[in-house]
Amino acid sequence: MRPADPDVTSLLPMVQRIVGARAADPTTAEDLVQETMVRVLAAADRIEPGMLEPYAITTAKNVVVTEWRDQDRQRRNLPRALDPSVPDEPGEDLVSREEQTAVAQALMQLPEEEQQTLLAHEVSGQDTRSLAEELGSSAGTVAGRLSRTRARMRVEYLLALEGADPPTDRCRPVLLALSGGNTRRRREADVDRHLLECGFCERVSPPLQQRAALRDDEVRIAVRTEDDVIAARHATRELAGRLGLPRTDLTVLATAMTEVTGNMLRFAGSGEVRVELVDGARRGVRIVARDAGPGIPDVEQALTTGVSSADALGLGLPGIRSLMDDVTVESGAGGTTVTMTKWCPDG
Repeated sequence: MRPADPDVTSLLPMVQRIVGARAADPTTAEDLVQETMVRVLAAADRIEPGMLEPYAITTAKNVVVTEWRDQDRQRRNLPRALDPSVPDEPGEDLVSREEQTAVAQALMQLPEEEQQTLLAHEVSGQDTRSLAEELGSSAGTVAGRLSRTRARMRVEYLLALEGADPPTDRCRPVLLALSGGNTRRRREADVDRHLLECGFCERVSPPLQQRAALRDDEVRIAVRTEDDVIAARHATRELAGRLGLPRTDLTVLATAMTEVTGNMLRFAGSGEVRVELVDGARRGVRIVARDAGPGIPDVEQALTTGVSSADALGLGLPGIRSLMDDVTVESGAGGTTVTMTKWCPDG
């Protein structure tokens, strides 16, 4: 970034005010803020000195207008999407009813308090901070409870679809350990041995193993589509929120995640990201993004402000480095790994 330009991070409060005044839904507003910041980062090296702030203002307004147009188009097309004259695929209605019944059965297996908290968060969209205030707890504790509740919900849903009770008393603890992704509990339940001995758990467990994170303080997401980019962004905010980071830092993290996963799709086609909480001498959030793409020919050059372009590998790396506290890039013929960390203000 040129000395005459403001730090991109310093533009965040202004962008949040502009978008927040035009987008009522907080989740939509955050997505639009991150979209704005990604565009500003990508264009920063091409903007004349002193013009980055006006560019950010114009971009924020344009992003909001585009969102309005998309929403209006969806509303106008909704009647056609719901046209009853269009027949469903054979068996689709039956499958849908079976899945809805399984979800309802799984929900009823949860304690009432867990049911209400899960519904408030997932259906009503209530955030963990406001839920914590109602429950007299902390946002981190509520996030942990929600994670465990989702793990139980996944297990009960699969069992409801199977229409059968687990054959042994060990089955549920094993399936819960898999669903929650808790390494310690997996060892305590001797999961690997049980899966070798129990055909029932071996059959129903693959979805749990695919979705589960490896640790309670870690989330892994396979990135193959734009929807995965959005999922990774939201997961980053959710996990980082447990540390009580300022809203600006949460947006910075989500923006960096959007940029690195977007590059992953653009240049490698797919990859994986891991988000983890660091709780050692310093507390923070670390993101590790890996792909098996062609690699970056010159990492140092790609990290240098002013040399990346839309046609070159490494687009966005200078912007990512300006947002995060620590960034390292390892790249070769086997792919690229970007590791970036945002430390808590209190160290």
